[in-house]
Amino acid sequence: MTCNTTFRTRLLLGSILMAVATPALAQTAPAADTAMAAQPGEPGPGDVTGLDEVIVTATKRETNLQETPISISVVGSEDLSNRHVQSLIDLADGAVPSLRVATFEARQSALTIGIRGIVPLDANQPAREQGVGVYIDGVYLGRQHGLGSALLDIERVEVLKGPQGTLFGRNTEGGALSLVTRRPSGEFGVRAVAGVGNLESYNSELHVDFPAFGDFAFKVDGVIQVQGPVTSNILPGEEGFGQYDRRGLRAQVRWTPTDNFTADLAADTGLDKNTPFYSQLLNFNPLGRPVVPWTSASVPSGSIRDLAPIVIVEGEDRMTVADIGVPQQWSTDETQGTDLHLSWRPTDALEVRSITAYREVDVDQYDNIAGAHRPPVVGPNSNFSRYSLAGLWQHQFSQEFQAVGSAGDRLDYVGGLYYFKETVSDDAATPSTNRWNSDGTGYTILDPTPTIRGFRFVDRASTAHSESKAIYGQATWTPDVMADALHITVGGRYTWDDKDGVLSTVNNVATNFTFETSTDRFDPLVTVAWEATDEVNVYAKYSTGYRAGGASSRSLTYRSFDAEEVKAYEIGLKSDLFDNRLRLNAALYAMDREGSQIDFSLVTVIGASTRNTLETVNAPGTTKIRGLELEGQFQATENLRLSAAYAYTDTEIPPTENPFTGVVQPVFIVFTPKNAANVAADWESPLSNGTFRAHIDASYADATQTFDQSAVKNDSSFIVNGRLAISDLQFAAGAPMVELALWSRNLLDEAHVYRRDPANRATLGDYGNFNAPRTFGLEMTVRY
Repeated sequence: MTCNTTFRTRLLLGSILMAVATPALAQTAPAADTAMAAQPGEPGPGDVTGLDEVIVTATKRETNLQETPISISVVGSEDLSNRHVQSLIDLADGAVPSLRVATFEARQSALTIGIRGIVPLDANQPAREQGVGVYIDGVYLGRQHGLGSALLDIERVEVLKGPQGTLFGRNTEGGALSLVTRRPSGEFGVRAVAGVGNLESYNSELHVDFPAFGDFAFKVDGVIQVQGPVTSNILPGEEGFGQYDRRGLRAQVRWTPTDNFTADLAADTGLDKNTPFYSQLLNFNPLGRPVVPWTSASVPSGSIRDLAPIVIVEGEDRMTVADIGVPQQWSTDETQGTDLHLSWRPTDALEVRSITAYREVDVDQYDNIAGAHRPPVVGPNSNFSRYSLAGLWQHQFSQEFQAVGSAGDRLDYVGGLYYFKETVSDDAATPSTNRWNSDGTGYTILDPTPTIRGFRFVDRASTAHSESKAIYGQATWTPDVMADALHITVGGRYTWDDKDGVLSTVNNVATNFTFETSTDRFDPLVTVAWEATDEVNVYAKYSTGYRAGGASSRSLTYRSFDAEEVKAYEIGLKSDLFDNRLRLNAALYAMDREGSQIDFSLVTVIGASTRNTLETVNAPGTTKIRGLELEGQFQATENLRLSAAYAYTDTEIPPTENPFTGVVQPVFIVFTPKNAANVAADWESPLSNGTFRAHIDASYADATQTFDQSAVKNDSSFIVNGRLAISDLQFAAGAPMVELALWSRNLLDEAHVYRRDPANRATLGDYGNFNAPRTFGLEMTVRY
């Protein structure tokens, strides 16, 4: 079956599933998402309520999504609940086709975030940066680590596509992921959630909004999310694979002493315990080399050793029980932070803001995911099972001042000053934990002492410092022509970046490799928007962005590399048609990136360790990224809302010299499908006591590469999620409102390899990781 035929078949299946989930029940208007404000006016008899207005803050001010000349997707709190999204890792299902989320290696705690083909392979090091900025309440999160933590009462997720170099700054060349949380309201309210599911899972939430006390309002949020292993570990007493235990707590206080001044102080802490997804041997000897027996004393050049008798090859489905038992313990990510938001309105036309934040990430990583599937050479009486032991410690401070205002009716402006400083350290060790018996039918566990810090053969240790300062401004002018339908926006950001680092240990030997870089640059933006009619807006946009340079701590010499920068050209359309019942948005873009940062890796054996050496170089010439994005929503009836989204992304990087071989070779952009799509349906109807709600969504994505240097692809994917709920239940006057829900993620239990590693093709075979299996559960929500 061809890829296109498979795609059409899967979309047809998704449509059938949506039809099943939308029975013809009595008519009523769907409840508005809590992140949205209802349109004014009341529907008349037999009328269909229009789609709700969506408010975003992508331009540092609250604006209507349809009037904001940026390609933005918004995932509101209702959508998050319908998809049972508990962490950013759950958005890997393709809810927003342009947004790509993947684990680093197979680790759940360090996430790779990509938009529009800007997807860093390995930003998992102190001196590496992300290509998409992740923000929570306007505070930049500097590291990939900790992004898998539990989400705490998110009001909406804004996915800003394309370079955001003017208003958001460095490391947003692909876009920005902005998480907006609920603030204290000053009115009493309690929301409690409790749920259980398969894979020994359970979750609970408690959100308490306290009544105002004088000028003060308080809010507390707590979350627990637990799931057992996807793949069991057969070594007694050791943790399984693909499990997690996430805990989060946040406290907020809002002080409003006057009508024109607000201070919001928040503090949060989180603990994310997790184990990686199991790495399976997907095939054996794919190059068809001569095979020698497992017990052979040597392997001639060009040949390959046969498998040990107990090794299982499974490339079609995820394994529920590992073939090799290994020492495996929890990885732990501890995150904490404090932020203070101040807002002062000296006049109705001006708001002055301050955002002060301090954050920390502390990681202890234990990753023993591959058993006998990963090492390049194994044989009788040899050590195997690479245990990746690593730590990362980061703290950051940021300060931002903003002035947001208007000068008359025709000029809106934003100006700001920004400062960011961080220090990051890491270390890594990769001892082997198992030893083969001579016949390959069994193994012994080695002395676990190397797992203890201070007893390890340290592959690397490094520290990096970054300091960034910026001044920015943006203004939108509406000239007195064309009935005020023309809007011209001009902006720019000047940034000063300083960065340095030291690689202090290589292969357990003290070193002093250093790098230092200073960059200053200007990122402009020009947008012309035109309200063609009351229902249709079009725009054209030019913008730039960049991803800072750095050095690879996985390099033997701390090889440095320069920044990459992108110029983007975009035209877009936003429309609300048929009395706001149909919303159609489109964006067509072209991005030219210079100095693309390309990763090349080489796996070598050093004693009882397996070292992954990684060198990063800047590709020559221009990387071309071209794409199309479509989104639509249709309020078909009072009961039924349909939505769909599609992203086409075409990428081309100039061939680049491999620093290990000296050969110029093709290279690729990782985790970026050429075609990705999502469809969804939501139904709502009244019951005698409560409301029935049904949701189903289906996401498809083409196969992608895992590594810059390899054309070998992962599998295409097709994921279906669903939820049925009876809400607004009230069993007595004055009693709390109750919702009972049945949910499922990956409803069809589809299995695909989302990460495939061909590094050992010549000596063993490909190994890789499958997506999460079907999960389902019951959940009860109580609101006071």
